[in-house]
Amino acid sequence: MSLPRVDRQVAIKAEGLPTQEDLEAWVTAVLVHHEVADDSELTVRLVDAEESRQLNRDYRGRDRPTNVLSFPFECPPGVELPLLGDLVICHPVVEEEAAEQDKARRDHYAHMVVHGTLHLLGHDHIEDDEAEAMEALEREILAGLGIDDPYREAGSTARDDDATEDERPHP
Repeated sequence: MSLPRVDRQVAIKAEGLPTQEDLEAWVTAVLVHHEVADDSELTVRLVDAEESRQLNRDYRGRDRPTNVLSFPFECPPGVELPLLGDLVICHPVVEEEAAEQDKARRDHYAHMVVHGTLHLLGHDHIEDDEAEAMEALEREILAGLGIDDPYREAGSTARDDDATEDERPHP
């Protein structure tokens, strides 16, 4: 499998943002578990709390910033494009959550990219069985990257609002 095309957009001035190489490695780790076009593309936009809050409010009805939002690309009928969609990751929220959960910021970023990319590929965590399957896949992918189980503390699940609170927004 060739590397996916990751469009890294930085809309915040901050230290410790993931590199292009980080994003490509994390996305590739997800895509090897799925049948996708070799020339798959997605955008990862790194934002501040205000942009995250606005998008979360407009697309999910929640007037607060969130760690990651996933916007799957829906191709018009009869058109084939290798676009997976967009991830919007809020740096201040990731930084705060990493500190609260005693995790390395880079590891938490990897989790957000893996989690969000799985959403772009159609995974969800609304139902308990979906959440368990998605978490198991996240654990497997992250372990392959040398990253500890992101749900190891407090027995949280992807359905817990204060763990990984994103859902795929629908305009």
